[in-house]
Amino acid sequence: MRIGVLTGGGDCPGLNAVIRAVVRKGVDTYGHEFVGFRDGWRGPLEGLTRPLGVAEVRGILPRGGTILGSSRTNPFKIDGGVERIKSNLAELGIDALVAIGGEDTLGVATKLDELGVNVVGVPKTIDNDLGATDYTFGFDTAVNIAMEAIDRLHTTAESHHRTLVVEVMGRHAGWIALHAGLAGGANVILLPERKFDVDQVATYVEKRFQHQYAPIVVVAEGAQPLEGQMVTQNHELDAFGHVRLGGIGQWLSESLEAKTGKEARTVVLGHIQRGGTPTAFDRVLATRFGLHAIDAVNEGDFGKMVALRSTDISRVPLVEATRELKTVPIERYTEAEVFFGS
Repeated sequence: MRIGVLTGGGDCPGLNAVIRAVVRKGVDTYGHEFVGFRDGWRGPLEGLTRPLGVAEVRGILPRGGTILGSSRTNPFKIDGGVERIKSNLAELGIDALVAIGGEDTLGVATKLDELGVNVVGVPKTIDNDLGATDYTFGFDTAVNIAMEAIDRLHTTAESHHRTLVVEVMGRHAGWIALHAGLAGGANVILLPERKFDVDQVATYVEKRFQHQYAPIVVVAEGAQPLEGQMVTQNHELDAFGHVRLGGIGQWLSESLEAKTGKEARTVVLGHIQRGGTPTAFDRVLATRFGLHAIDAVNEGDFGKMVALRSTDISRVPLVEATRELKTVPIERYTEAEVFFGS
């Protein structure tokens, strides 16, 4: 078979490990040929390809990002986009696609599958918000990066007796904030799943100062106060209809400083969470996903996504994988609340 591989959406540690596993097993075990599509769905849309053989994937296991490039291109928002993809795939002799991505990338894959394109999906997102898999690769790396930052911020916060607000990624799901906050010993954690009362946050901050310690507040970028709307950088939408977030951390630090009289500073981790070398957990998970994805392609089991269920890799329908986001349950948030303000 001649198989196309693409990576779409935000970059993520572990993408190269998937590509490597797909190609190595696909070539060595099954004798397939591979074509790399550049920059997400823009690749098959515009016929942008690059060689993708065993030689091209050597040494990429520890590298962050993706050797194929990525973009947030949505072919369903482009006139004639789907027809162009089908035409380019036929012209290039592509028998199947391995699409590695999150909600948006796999949403496109789901629609293309329904239109007759042979697709197998691999779940990727640092937000860990795809409902059909227990974990996505990239999440563990992002949490560890955020945790290390919080560890470092504790010492400077204590030295200057100030509040430090750490803004992490998480548009609709607060998994990074929850895990990094718990692991880093944050005093307050704010998630998109539950609107927060800024007066209550200020109370937690003051209580922490009473214990002669400086508070660390971890807030997901999509968190919202009770009395306001989501804080955004602007109101422009991307190709998938998402508004660009950012600013809740700064708004919160200014509010806390005004309410408590204590100096507050903001640290926005932003794309640092996406970058750099993947953790061992993410390398192993991404590799296993790649190995099982090429098995599915070889067996002709299209319209599926590989998923982690407990410790096993299984296959689930793409439509199930993208049906709803996996958000933080209220009981998980309640577990963390025992540490707030202490």
